[in-house]
Amino acid sequence: MSEILKLVGTRIRDIRKSRGLSQEALAEKSGFNPSYIGFVERAERNISLINLEKIAKALNVGVHQLFSYVREYEDLTENESRIKEILTILKNRDSRDLDMARNVLLEIFERYDNKSNK
Repeated sequence: MSEILKLVGTRIRDIRKSRGLSQEALAEKSGFNPSYIGFVERAERNISLINLEKIAKALNVGVHQLFSYVREYEDLTENESRIKEILTILKNRDSRDLDMARNVLLEIFERYDNKSNK
């Protein structure tokens, strides 16, 4: 199995999950069978550039972003991985959504901290 296929497949999976899409939803948006998306994500199929472009469009990213897998994420702790996932979710939101998410988190932790201190 090719290293580039593994990296691109992992990147597609990470972006798909960060968008809250199932393999079925991505397949529908990109015009493929869900099993094909699974094969690509597991590096079991050699994907053509045309198909890569279709998947990128369905994920709303540029093709180049499917090649920007950063190896430093492989060494993250479990908590750091969770933080990365949260940041990925928030990355494409507007400032109003970010303010709302911040306020929700502050409220949750304030209530939690108050319960813990009683």
